[in-house]
Amino acid sequence: MPSWGYSFKPKEPEKTAIASGRDLRISPKHAREICSAIKGLKLEDAKKLLEDVAEGRKPIAFRRHHGKVGHRRGLEGWHAGRYPKKASKTILKVLEALEANASEKGLDSDRLKIVHAAAQRGPKIRKYMPRAFGRSTPYFQELTHVELAAVEA
Repeated sequence: MPSWGYSFKPKEPEKTAIASGRDLRISPKHAREICSAIKGLKLEDAKKLLEDVAEGRKPIAFRRHHGKVGHRRGLEGWHAGRYPKKASKTILKVLEALEANASEKGLDSDRLKIVHAAAQRGPKIRKYMPRAFGRSTPYFQELTHVELAAVEA
């Protein structure tokens, strides 16, 4: 059984709530861009942003992985963007877990600010489709780890 740690060490553990999603079936590239978009936001603003992305109303700016990505209206400072709906819904569940962890600690959820949002590549699920003449085609599933931390301001 693996033991998971966090890449974030809080300065004030009693005012910090953390949550993680491990082995999520979302794209690591999409998760990275979403994490960079929600970092520094208040918890309610981050939840609203991810709900808007899941509905297709607001795009996420693709800062790093923007090759051949089209321009989107509504981005401030960046032109390339997408609507990563599956990743937004999954990270929204981790945000709700973060809120539940904060309320369990007795923190005020209205004053929570996201100070750490990180996504790392997880293991690959390797599968192969048999083809004709003894060949096979791989179809791999990438897994992603997401960590979130919020501090009561």
